[in-house]
Amino acid sequence: MNGKVCLVTGATDGIGKVSARVLAEKGAKVIIVGRNPEKSATVLAELKSSSGNENIDLLMADLAVMQEVRDLAEQVISRYDRLDILLNNAGGYFAKHELTSDGLERTFALNHMSYFLLTNKLMELLKSSAPARIVNVSSDAHYGVDMDFENLNGEQEYKAWKAYQKSKLANVLFTYELLKKVPADITVNCLHPGFVATNFGHNIGGFFGPVLKIAQRISAIDPEEGAKTSIFLCSAPEVKGVSGKYFYKCQPKTSSRESRNMDTGKRLWQISSDIAST
Repeated sequence: MNGKVCLVTGATDGIGKVSARVLAEKGAKVIIVGRNPEKSATVLAELKSSSGNENIDLLMADLAVMQEVRDLAEQVISRYDRLDILLNNAGGYFAKHELTSDGLERTFALNHMSYFLLTNKLMELLKSSAPARIVNVSSDAHYGVDMDFENLNGEQEYKAWKAYQKSKLANVLFTYELLKKVPADITVNCLHPGFVATNFGHNIGGFFGPVLKIAQRISAIDPEEGAKTSIFLCSAPEVKGVSGKYFYKCQPKTSSRESRNMDTGKRLWQISSDIAST
């Protein structure tokens, strides 16, 4: 990975933090994105120390806010002359219905729209750096749900778990639709990291919160294990040229039937494009 430049969102916790560290250990220049300045600065110092690589930069953005995503992309374009790897990893679970300053449901904004907007804003830089890789962290939570476009903002009814499921379905749909639009020397894949024991979803309330905490203690894997597929897709020579796949445990896996619905993918792309342009 020497000479490669990698951008990792959601890199201050969990599998994003592990992914950033391992990519740095492999010799890449790593750009991490954080939201909390104090926490992010601490993580930056930790990553430099633990990886033995000082070539790690920190950029700040709240990725649920579309203008901050645009500003982040502009910073990357102005500061770096290449981008070899884009790891869209940032995500969240929100127990209560909340709209962002853009009027978007926060789960959809952070988990999907940040992927869509950041990737498209950085596309020319990725093209000029090709061969390049785009890796989108999704989840097996995408099975058993549809996009429910009529209630995309959760204003008719909000169920936190379903909102999360829809956002992860959107990640897979976005990956497959993006495949049709990028040149062959840019690969795009998505993945399920596994059921990972992290601080993710720490704000989950109601019945599901305690159940999740118990399940994490019993069956969850640690972030080191959960990051393996992300790292594999970002760096492994075995997947050079492999594109448009859904991976789990470093192996391709069949995603849900709805994720392979081309009409749904096209509709989501158009809606996302309209949001991104406002």
